[in-house]
Amino acid sequence: MLLKSLCSALLMYSRIPAPQVEWSEENRRYALCFFPVIGAVIGGMLLGWRVLCTVFAIGAPVFAAVAMLLPLLVTGGIHMDGFLDVTDARASCAQRERRLEILHDPHIGSFAVIWGAALLILQTALLTQLTDLRSTGVVAVGFILSRALSGLTAVLLPAARHDGSLQSFVRPAHKRTTVTVLLLTATASAAAMLVLSPLQGTLSVLASGVVLVYYRRSTARIFGGVTGDTQGWFLQLCETAVLLSGLL
Repeated sequence: MLLKSLCSALLMYSRIPAPQVEWSEENRRYALCFFPVIGAVIGGMLLGWRVLCTVFAIGAPVFAAVAMLLPLLVTGGIHMDGFLDVTDARASCAQRERRLEILHDPHIGSFAVIWGAALLILQTALLTQLTDLRSTGVVAVGFILSRALSGLTAVLLPAARHDGSLQSFVRPAHKRTTVTVLLLTATASAAAMLVLSPLQGTLSVLASGVVLVYYRRSTARIFGGVTGDTQGWFLQLCETAVLLSGLL
């Protein structure tokens, strides 16, 4: 069952090759527990790319451009898609029901294009500042922390709707086990960031906490709860906040 839950998580939230498993609630019971595994893959690839750039004297702009693309390549852009949908919905200033409809709309609006481009430019610029393994390691672990926090919010926060892709993982989840595993993962990730760099790690953990509080309050006020799209929005903000912490 655990292996099938892992495969379900990989198939849904990444483009990492995994065996096809039956789309059943039993096979998704522990899937959210494995969500941070995808962050570990992204972080490992980021560290490997940092080492290659150091060995072959590849410049910061090229390192940053490829590093920005790594999460998109691994995830297939599923979380960026959520960020774009939420950006459009928030910019509409419409009633809650209309905002939820916008999240479902397959078309992209001008605000999503503008802020999506701005986010990627900002992330690329911040990635140019990762010149050593320690600072890169903090950001790499941040991909694990963001997914552990995302999984916790998915299980613990009210849902804006009772259908959709997110609820297909939340409903069948063994909640006590899922919360325990994700809490332990988040704690271990935060500890690892502090060990790698006390200052940058502390700032990154605090920044992630600030984003988490803001996410909880804003989604409740604007959408009435969380959805799969808002989870993607949270991941993008959280990972950008970790990058920003590296500047201080």
